[in-house]
Amino acid sequence: MTTFAAVAAPFGRDLDASFARIEGLVADARARGVELLALPEATLGGYLASLGDHGVSEVLPEHALPPALDVDGPEVARLARIAGDMVVTAGFCESDGARRYNTAVAVTGDGVLGVHRKVHQPLGESNSYAAGDGFRAFETPVGRIGMMICYDKAFPEAARTLAVDGAEVVVCMSAWPGSRTGAAADLAEDRWTRRFDLFDQARALENQIVWVSANQSGTFGALRFVCSAKVVGPGGDVLATTGVAPGTAVATVDVGEVLAGARRSMGHLRDRRPETYGVGAVA
Repeated sequence: MTTFAAVAAPFGRDLDASFARIEGLVADARARGVELLALPEATLGGYLASLGDHGVSEVLPEHALPPALDVDGPEVARLARIAGDMVVTAGFCESDGARRYNTAVAVTGDGVLGVHRKVHQPLGESNSYAAGDGFRAFETPVGRIGMMICYDKAFPEAARTLAVDGAEVVVCMSAWPGSRTGAAADLAEDRWTRRFDLFDQARALENQIVWVSANQSGTFGALRFVCSAKVVGPGGDVLATTGVAPGTAVATVDVGEVLAGARRSMGHLRDRRPETYGVGAVA
């Protein structure tokens, strides 16, 4: 049995404040027996304050961007120390020479287990970040997992690539806002909340995997985040959710058993026919 937790919480530019919040979330998760804790996209340093005016590209000035951190730098090392024997995933703005990436990292107290650079960039995000180049699963103390960031989950090929690479659990970290046009007063009724939830359930179901989805909460700049952190089973069933409020969704899953059960009669990965899918198919 493995206990997973997905967080909906606010994270901004103040790194000390972010680490204080992380320490509290990790301590609470540890008390609840959590073995994998998913924090949101842009946990260390916050997200972009704007994605442009309804799709119009906007180049943000340097001072408006999150701090650029190194995977091998002191901030990620600090995150690893806090994680201890727990697997913790979190997002940050990665520095790689002259380029910045929207990056997620998985750590334990032993160090970095895996890194993912966001591949798919919505609206004006490409003005601030370079794009990643792939999806790869990796081994952790809680099994083989994959990571993706926010808009990545809108593309079925991304999750399928991780599942084909052996990921039994996929962690998706987001800074997913509500709609900016025709926004609902109640986030529970917002169309972007509905999309966020549909993607989470569809990706889990079509790949018959455990899906752990974290998100920012509150507001940052022009963005209002939908929360909706959740754990989804391989049948697409939501096992735990925060709804449209901050919090931590916790679920305990026998991963091997639930995956075997879901795949026993209708195995979506087993029954694929890649030779029929045409150009761009996942082999």
